[in-house]
Amino acid sequence: MIGLSVRWSLEGLPDSVAEELAAYVETTSHARFTGMSGLRQKVWRMRRGEWFEGTYVFATLADREAFQAEFEATMADAPGSRIVGAPPVLVEPWELVAVAEGWDALTPTARGER
Repeated sequence: MIGLSVRWSLEGLPDSVAEELAAYVETTSHARFTGMSGLRQKVWRMRRGEWFEGTYVFATLADREAFQAEFEATMADAPGSRIVGAPPVLVEPWELVAVAEGWDALTPTARGER
């Protein structure tokens, strides 16, 4: 499987930016990626005051390449970039070696338990 990470810096930004990103994921982005063709999984990760990241796993290399090319062409105007006020600091393709699912498997949700 083929992955892609897209990361924005949150350094020096107020915590309200992290809240705005989380609200955007909950109200808009989660629905956009749920059921997306060619996408196996997307996870949104954040370390408040440090970074916000979209982590994608695609079905094929062609799926990732197509998504990455489209994203890179428009990343300065991506919702994450508008909210943060800057484009991503990292767009990194990678290979997924393995996945193990624990007893308490993930449930698709827009905001996980804290």
